[in-house]
Amino acid sequence: MNIVVCVKYVPDAQSDRGFNEDNTTDREGVEGLLSELDEYAVEQALQIVEAGEGEVTVLTIGPADAAEAVKKSLQMGADKGVHVSDDAIAGSDALATSLVLAEAIKKIGTPDIVLTGMASTDGTMGVVPAMLAERLGLPQVTYASELTVDGGVAKMRRDGDTASETIEASLPALISVTDQINEPRYPSFKGIMAAKKKPVEEWSLSDLGVDAGQVGLANAATAVESTTKRPPREQGTIVTDEGDGGTKLAEFLTTNKFV
Repeated sequence: MNIVVCVKYVPDAQSDRGFNEDNTTDREGVEGLLSELDEYAVEQALQIVEAGEGEVTVLTIGPADAAEAVKKSLQMGADKGVHVSDDAIAGSDALATSLVLAEAIKKIGTPDIVLTGMASTDGTMGVVPAMLAERLGLPQVTYASELTVDGGVAKMRRDGDTASETIEASLPALISVTDQINEPRYPSFKGIMAAKKKPVEEWSLSDLGVDAGQVGLANAATAVESTTKRPPREQGTIVTDEGDGGTKLAEFLTTNKFV
């Protein structure tokens, strides 16, 4: 069972994130890490392979720092990594991102499963898995909260607001997973040391046969027109309870239409 997991290096959600002058996400002035939602995809790939046989390849797109996302995945247990890095990719939208990922996966080979997280923690669009499946001509089963693979069939459960669905797809297939599917492992000391010897290839757009005119901010189909920093939180109203605290609370809730 050969699995490719798409991962992303994103700004740390706990840091003070911001935007550049061109309204793209500032990825240099802030600490970054492997997207938390992608860790679930890496973990699921490892569990599938450990239950049988095969290998896990992690794939990422981004500048030099994005190699850290591959590194973390290898430390968790993935077998090898691919890092697509090209200055022309900066500012790419979801359409261009799915194009580069698709061409990279084709160059890697023909995996049995392409795994992704449900979305990235910086863009949070959640559309790349569907776009990628379309470009690769693969059936897609998305938002898996539970996943089993038996032979050439993947069976998953998708939990919605009103019902849970059970979906099956013949392999090869693209599958995105939610943060309910597992508990990602922490890299062990043995895994950290082993990761140093695992192969990581770095490819450019020319290696994939992708024209620079198809990617990048200037060629994006969508654009962020403006950004406004969130205002600081204001102190709430303090009510001194002099025996009428409950009444004042009820009045506050009623006035603000909370009840």
